[in-house]
Amino acid sequence: MTMHHIIKSLFAATVLLSATAAVQAAEVEVLHYWTSGGEAKSVAELKKMMEAKGISWKDFAVAGGGGENATTALKARVIAGSAPTAAQIKGPSIQEWGQENVLANIDAAATEGKWDATLPKVVSDVMKYKGHYVAAPVNVHRVNWLWVNPEVLKKAGATTPTNFDEFFVAADKIKKAGLIAIAHGGQPWQDATVFESVALGVGGADFYKKALVNMDQAALTSPTMLKTFDTLGKIKTYIDKDAPGRDWNLATAMIINGKAGMQFMGDWAKGEFTAAGKVAGKDYLCVAAPGTEKAFTFNIDSLAMFQVKDPATQKAQLVLASTIMSPEFQEVFNLNKGSIPARAGVSRAKFDACAIKSMDDMDAANKVGALVPSMAHGMAVNSAKQGAITDVIAKFMNSTMSSKDAVAALAKAAKTR
Repeated sequence: MTMHHIIKSLFAATVLLSATAAVQAAEVEVLHYWTSGGEAKSVAELKKMMEAKGISWKDFAVAGGGGENATTALKARVIAGSAPTAAQIKGPSIQEWGQENVLANIDAAATEGKWDATLPKVVSDVMKYKGHYVAAPVNVHRVNWLWVNPEVLKKAGATTPTNFDEFFVAADKIKKAGLIAIAHGGQPWQDATVFESVALGVGGADFYKKALVNMDQAALTSPTMLKTFDTLGKIKTYIDKDAPGRDWNLATAMIINGKAGMQFMGDWAKGEFTAAGKVAGKDYLCVAAPGTEKAFTFNIDSLAMFQVKDPATQKAQLVLASTIMSPEFQEVFNLNKGSIPARAGVSRAKFDACAIKSMDDMDAANKVGALVPSMAHGMAVNSAKQGAITDVIAKFMNSTMSSKDAVAALAKAAKTR
């Protein structure tokens, strides 16, 4: 063999080795806080799907329900110049990271997957920064649910409420029957969850948008907001004395065990009923919070993509985005999580009555402009505003603060930068 041939063969072998190394080097590192049972199962499915496509998965799970710990870990990594491939971020935080100029443009995956056509505009807008996709949504949680134990209602001679007048009639009857009318966990985020459903039920979607999304001072100081706090104050009187500090799932257990009649909580509560072997529509009811039947407050989990230098990782990142948006993943993730797919075109066959109602209600609300972001769950305003507003609501729930004073404090909190 001539020297020329030897060099040629060596060159060919080097090219082959480089190509193989590039394939092996395709890895995605994903920072997330899906660590509870159903969530962890869903992440394992995503990992399996990626590995089937020849991409290795480096898990960066940070425990802590609300994601505060994950945010701290992410900031440290980005400052150090070693951002993960993707991180679980949601709502206005996506825009905040976009402004730092660290997010990756994933339009290529979105164009190929026709994301604009398969996502409601309200949802796709959250996933974009300056008109370009930078994140992929994994689900939609509906927040404005009321969970009901029909057996408790029956015992009390009460009927399922559709508005606040009916709600208080039912609550009185449950209380008279010697049971707890409203299961609640006295934690600031849970107080805020009840508050936003009350604001939506009292004022409707347009009022909700003006007050809790646009932070419009006229709406925040209006008689409607005063009525919202009056209603919340009345709800307070039906909550048991052991509520302070109680976790949300323990409040849901009170509904499951027949100790309480009703709970305001997002659809993650459904996982608790399912785990207890309860059947939707029979053992428990999922109804829209009083007065909110035609509206839908959403909380969306998503993975935002960060700028990475390695071309193999950039390609793997687009594969990750496409996989997240695939009907297969959206189905399995949401069956485990209790939420519904973010995109259209996913089979409903395996979803239960509550999920199907959620899908129908989301479509209907989207058509009339009543699909609105959840303030309590970080989808409507930045974290500083959300924190200030939540503090006001928690103070109102845990003191003798008047509705009038609460309205003034809320309007002031909305000016937080």
